[in-house]
This record gives sequence, structure tokens and C-alpha cells, in this order.
Amino acid sequence: MVESSAPDAVEAAIRAMCQTRSYAPATTATLRRYGVELLGFLRALAEDDDLAADAFSELGEDIWKGLPLFRWESSLRSWLYALARNALAQLRRDPRRRRDRNLPLSVAPEVAAVVRTVTQDIQRTEVKDEFRLLREQLDPEEHELLLLRLDRGLRWKDIARILADPGSTGDLDARAAALRKRYERARERLKKLAIERGLIGR
Repeated sequence: MVESSAPDAVEAAIRAMCQTRSYAPATTATLRRYGVELLGFLRALAEDDDLAADAFSELGEDIWKGLPLFRWESSLRSWLYALARNALAQLRRDPRRRRDRNLPLSVAPEVAAVVRTVTQDIQRTEVKDEFRLLREQLDPEEHELLLLRLDRGLRWKDIARILADPGSTGDLDARAAALRKRYERARERLKKLAIERGLIGR
């Protein structure tokens, strides 16, 4: 099964599906492999489960529509995170925006299944809750950096692509280096807050 393979094998399998224009199965495989982590990312960013679920539904449609146009110049995973951020940003700009879903029947159940899985499975310990509250004291960009690097383990160039403004053509290496410095500062601030709260030792 695609979902149990290593990430590189997953992406290769999805790319092969796209090359044969099997976009609905490719979308399903993408959601099976990355859906839970993407919805978890949206929940952490949105701090509102309903908004995150709506953004995830939009994301499912964006993946289905976008795969035929995706040129594989970046990893599939980093492209998905960029789509997820964009879906959430659009809903935040226009809270009334709830477009009609046009997902094929073969894909729509996967979107619903991922939302159900995360809703049922996300259970935080008291300490994790404390750290989550501390992170919320950071500015939104710092919080996002910690999510992408610390929680998701994404590479710096991928993070630079995800956080880039649409159409940005700047130096990717320079952006990655600047983000890395900002991340280190955010980690230090988080550590200081955790020490003050007695969550970790000095």
C-alpha cells in the first residue's frame, strides 16, 4: 500500500499516478499519506477546530485540482504545506467563504476520514497543553516556524518555499538562512518561557 511506504516511495508512486493522469487515486494516496499531519498543522495554526476542518476540506479540493498542474520542482510534501497555508489564509480573509465541494466520490470519503481520525486521536497531555499555550505567546510566524521545523522536521529550503509569498523569486538559500536564524531566536524565547513556568530546568 502506498501509505505504508517510505515518504520518497510514496511521492514516486503518486507521481507515477499523475503521469498516467490518475488524479483521483493520486489525491486519495496523498491524503492517506499526508492528510493527518496536514490537518494537525492546520489545527495548530488555526487554533479553531472548525476553521481547520473547513480549511482541510478546501485543501482536499485544491490538491485534486492542483496535481495536474504540479511540476514536481519541489517535494510534494512542501507543496502540500504551502497549499494548506493558503487554504487557511483564504478562509481567514473571508470567513463566509465556504465554496461548494466538487470532489469526486472516490476522494471525498478520504477527506472525511482524515478529519475523523484527527478529531478522535488528538489527545494532549497536560504538559503538551502547557507548551502549546507557551507557543501561542510567540508571534504567528515564529509559531509557524516551530511547527514546520521542530514538529514536522521539514528542511530549511522546503520551509523557505512554503513560507514564500506567491510568485516570489528571491534567493532561496538566503531566505532559508534568515528563517533558520529566526527559528533559533524563537526556540530561545520558548525555552525561556518554559523555564519561567517551571516546565523545564535551567
